[in-house]
Amino acid sequence: MSKQKNSPKFVEAVPVIDFFNSFKDPLNLELVAGKDGMDKTIRERSLNRPALAITGYFNYFASKRIQLFGAGEMGYLRDLDEDREVSVLTDIMKRKVPCILISRNLAPSKIMRQLADKYSIPLIRSSLKSKTLTTEATLLLEERFAPSTQIHGTLLDIRGVGTMICGESGVGKSECALALIERGHSLVADDLTHVKRLSDRELIGTSSELSRGYMECRGLGIINIADLFGVRSLRLNKRIDMVINFKAWTSGMHEERTGLEESFMDILNIKVPMMEIPVRPGRDMARLAEVAAMVHALKIMGHDSANEFNDRLIDHMTNNEK
Repeated sequence: MSKQKNSPKFVEAVPVIDFFNSFKDPLNLELVAGKDGMDKTIRERSLNRPALAITGYFNYFASKRIQLFGAGEMGYLRDLDEDREVSVLTDIMKRKVPCILISRNLAPSKIMRQLADKYSIPLIRSSLKSKTLTTEATLLLEERFAPSTQIHGTLLDIRGVGTMICGESGVGKSECALALIERGHSLVADDLTHVKRLSDRELIGTSSELSRGYMECRGLGIINIADLFGVRSLRLNKRIDMVINFKAWTSGMHEERTGLEESFMDILNIKVPMMEIPVRPGRDMARLAEVAAMVHALKIMGHDSANEFNDRLIDHMTNNEK
């Protein structure tokens, strides 16, 4: 099993100002009060509805999360007298929550704005409904908190299968990728792929904004893929389903002949199926990569050619012994 050499990067906290600036447009955010607290940090990727907290019950209160006040919480606060509202909100803000998010463009009371300024708790309003805001904000935070790394490899979408092509420098990765693109497949990243682990179960690869859509091909230089093959030849990101590792062939090296042995590459603690293919002069690397992706797709659907043939061979041998 091979492992990527780049050390993974883990995000432990996201500044509120980063959250606000990055997601202001998709979440329709507006800062109402507490601007002095924009340097506070969000340490969890989920939002918390403080329904029990506003009644005074703080056991298991998730103070590290964004506090979402929806129609229920805001309606409850409106029904309180002034002293009780001050007491409830003070108890919440003294626990150093990163920020308070109000849905449906509901207007915070004067007391709420004053306390937000006093305790430097950013008070942010959104026009989205609570359910939509929770879903969208959680997805955006999930991506921001996701562990990430960089892998020296070219990522393509081959018939819907996210295929990472790796190998030593000069083995022919870019030439193989170029041939695959010419056959109608899509390029995600050339040579260096940025990878994030989302939901602890899938890996998403993309390229840097600077190099997106460009390839370096020895002898040709830098080429613009979209200009040559059209916009269909590019994808912004793709789930990484398998890895193909091209190795320069040497006499006596081990070559998998049956497909029964399984290899994996460890990427951010997720084992990704890997095929090692020796490279010899005259081999059609693009065709081999294309077939490898189709073989993997069949395995996902429950059709493993190697195991099926092995079972068939065992049955044949058993029947001949009778």
